[in-house]
Amino acid sequence: MIEFVYPWAFVLLLAPVLVTLFAPAYKERKSSIKVPYFARLVDVTGETPQSGAVLLNRNNIQRIIVAFSWLCIVTAIAKPEMIGAPINQEKSARDLMVAVDLSGSMSVEDFTLPDKKNTTKAVKVNRLVAVKEVLNNFVKGREHDRLGLILFGDAPYLQAPFTDDIPTWQALLNESDIGMAGQSTAFGDAIGLAISVFEQSETQNRVLIVLTDGNDTASKVPPVEAAKVAAAHDIKIYTIAIGDPSAVGEEKVDLDVLQEMADITQGKSFQALSSKELLQVYAEIDKLEPQQFDSLSFRPRVSVHHYPIILFVSIYLIALFIVNIRIRLLLNKQKRTAVNSEQQESHDKKQDYNEVIHD
Repeated sequence: MIEFVYPWAFVLLLAPVLVTLFAPAYKERKSSIKVPYFARLVDVTGETPQSGAVLLNRNNIQRIIVAFSWLCIVTAIAKPEMIGAPINQEKSARDLMVAVDLSGSMSVEDFTLPDKKNTTKAVKVNRLVAVKEVLNNFVKGREHDRLGLILFGDAPYLQAPFTDDIPTWQALLNESDIGMAGQSTAFGDAIGLAISVFEQSETQNRVLIVLTDGNDTASKVPPVEAAKVAAAHDIKIYTIAIGDPSAVGEEKVDLDVLQEMADITQGKSFQALSSKELLQVYAEIDKLEPQQFDSLSFRPRVSVHHYPIILFVSIYLIALFIVNIRIRLLLNKQKRTAVNSEQQESHDKKQDYNEVIHD
């Protein structure tokens, strides 16, 4: 299928007709005389013969070629495009922000993971290592989502804005370390930062996953109040407590606050005391938040305006070649005619001379 970007350009097809009607070729007649002894007259006067007026009369083939060439030029100006078959693309309809606690309590080694060298054994790791391991597996199945990453401690920091570059997101997560953002826990402010990042997103489906192992002790905005603002911005919050609820002080997880935050935003609150439970949490989130897609359909366009140009140039070069051949043949014919005329004239002179001698 072919479409033209500038179809109005075909109005130019009338241009030759308008030029012929309103600006005809200039013609002028001059008096001339035809003499049978032109060659002798040139010898006597010493004038150099010049070409006379030429009346161009195109035959039908030439007219067709000229019209077709103009059609090629106008078609190229109209810029034809080849329209391909429809292509459907699915784009994620969700932005998923992950907020990870980097406070000092994340260094507690109370999680177990399979030993990479010996899968039959398990090794003790700290909470952050377990979170990284499970998150890396989790995001592999979210390849169509746009992911963001917030790290928080004394204050929240945007480590990665929303991106569909999953390997880069994983690299930024793996480079994070305990204490990078301070020793305290300010996940209320982390929610506030997530809200400001979501405001720059056009996606309507917004999900925030917050992982913390301690009580909020450093936020300027209380977590529940931040959750209310998030609900007003249609942000759903899933809270994951990975600390020990029986602990005291800053390391104690306030499960009631986390549950209230989830309820306000129509999310859900989880508790994970082991890497297995943490993995189950993410599997549950996968079920609650299946991937959604916006379907985009478009038809590829490829410009083919160069083809009529190539055709026009080819016709021009072929016509130029034919004209040159005809001119050369005509010149050769005129040259042979001139030589024959000179030989005939020389023969006539000799014959006249012989006749005079004979007389």
